[in-house]
Amino acid sequence: MDYEINFPHLGIYLEHVGKNIAIGNFTIAYYGIVIACGMLLGMLAVTKRAKSTGQNPDHYLDLMIFTMVFGVIGARIYYVVFAWDSYKDDLISVFNIRGGGLAIYGGIIAGAVTIFIICRKKKMNFGQVLDTCVLGLPIGQILGRWGNFFNREAFGKYTDGLFAMQLPVSAVRQNEITDEMWQHLTTVNGVQFIQVHPTFLYEGTWNLCLLIVLFLLRNRTKFRGELFLYYVIGYGIGRFWIESLRTDQLLIMGTKIPVSMVLSACAAAASAVAVILKRRRIGRVGEKSDLSAETSAETQDIEKNS
Repeated sequence: MDYEINFPHLGIYLEHVGKNIAIGNFTIAYYGIVIACGMLLGMLAVTKRAKSTGQNPDHYLDLMIFTMVFGVIGARIYYVVFAWDSYKDDLISVFNIRGGGLAIYGGIIAGAVTIFIICRKKKMNFGQVLDTCVLGLPIGQILGRWGNFFNREAFGKYTDGLFAMQLPVSAVRQNEITDEMWQHLTTVNGVQFIQVHPTFLYEGTWNLCLLIVLFLLRNRTKFRGELFLYYVIGYGIGRFWIESLRTDQLLIMGTKIPVSMVLSACAAAASAVAVILKRRRIGRVGEKSDLSAETSAETQDIEKNS
């Protein structure tokens, strides 16, 4: 396999980008390393946010451990279900996540269900927990997308734009190379390259901007769960656009409709409607934000249970 990754219009030429690091006879995939780093940094952001809002960080450490475990499981199940043709003849490969194949929407859904169950059990406010955890989510996604970079996956269609990325044909899955890419192959020093949209970079940058927006809005919300809804709106809009560029789209079974585009549009629209209706109701009845009072009451409950 050839290891180059180039951004010719930016003058960036990376001669050797490996997929893993070897420690003795054991290899660790960079994909797993960056995802693990993303999870740890996300957890740090969540516990810091919990402490700054008067909540018990230890409760969030317990919650995050369960959420990350079931989130990864959910992300893998989601991916396998919608890419079943790639796994039905080799069921053991379902468990090989080091080679890639985690769908963020599956992780978000599984994580939200896990949080809901734990909140019910510990009598924590579900909306407040979502608002606290949501600042850590984009951090994990930003770093996680670099795992796609090392794996040479989740790239977009052919482009000759400013950010065009060149990948060796030998380094990518052949079924992800489109006819248009074959027609525009570039040969450098005897190596054939496809030239594509670096969608990992687009989504990572979008999520960075989204994280900044969420950080600025964190103390401007009117109701529990509002910050999380803003995340769903922002991420849904960005993912809808970026997914339209991808060549490895997961499709709704029996159709050629990308499931992530449908889910992104529906989630973003539903969240926007929820925010508008909730804010209108608060304004109509003359209510003011009562988050401070709720936080005080919840803090007292946490201190009693600690």
